[in-house]
Amino acid sequence: MNLFLDTADYRDLLKSYYERRKKEMPLYSYRMMGEKLGLDSSYLFRVLQKKHHLPAHALQKAKEMLGVVGRSAEYFDLLYAASVTKDVAQKEELMAKAIALRDVERHSLQAAELKMLENWWIPAVRAYLELSGGVVNPKQIAKDMCPPITEAQAQEAIEILKDAGLVKKLASGKLALADAHLTAGGPEKAKAVRKFQKQALQLASDALENIPVEERNISTLTLSVDKEAFEDLGDMAREFRRLVQKRVDSVEHPDRVMQLSMAFYPIARVRKK
Repeated sequence: MNLFLDTADYRDLLKSYYERRKKEMPLYSYRMMGEKLGLDSSYLFRVLQKKHHLPAHALQKAKEMLGVVGRSAEYFDLLYAASVTKDVAQKEELMAKAIALRDVERHSLQAAELKMLENWWIPAVRAYLELSGGVVNPKQIAKDMCPPITEAQAQEAIEILKDAGLVKKLASGKLALADAHLTAGGPEKAKAVRKFQKQALQLASDALENIPVEERNISTLTLSVDKEAFEDLGDMAREFRRLVQKRVDSVEHPDRVMQLSMAFYPIARVRKK
């Protein structure tokens, strides 16, 4: 969820989250959202109507629900503090800090960043640099990719990541991952994402033949569902993705780069009269 919007009240973000979930899953309710926050539904309703504030014990749960960490979490905390304080000067100071974070985080996906999605190995190289401690060795990087790429492709990936601001060079000559949150819309992004997803799914298919079973986990389910179950499963998939991202954020010493692909699509339909 993109928190960096022109808003002055954290409750607008919670309300936006509720409305989005309600649209995605019509059965979603104040009770369901309240359970995640440790609040009863009536109290949550008053929070979303800006008649009450979240209690302190629900703040961390709210950030986990929204899936925000790092600078995004700090931004949420500042909005909360600014909303609850009655001191005008302090409110202005807190909002100024929040706006400063918003300006830093808001980052449009430009041509160089779209280029990152042209080939699967470019994001893979970025993740690999975290494993290598930022050591830049195109020959070794090329060899360690699965499947291997050329040294020229590894070097090109590094240059693209630099141009996009996704890695930055340190005084030691090593590269560090930049904390960039990229957002974009329009047909250019959609086309780039589709191309990347096709490559990712092809890699998953190739892994069935090329990767030992103990080093991968691939399974499939064929299901018969109705519209309500379809929407619920889609919501569960989105929640699972959030949980995956949260778990990965806690990894301190990664030793491999993995690609997780989830696909949920129709293979048969009943034609209605």
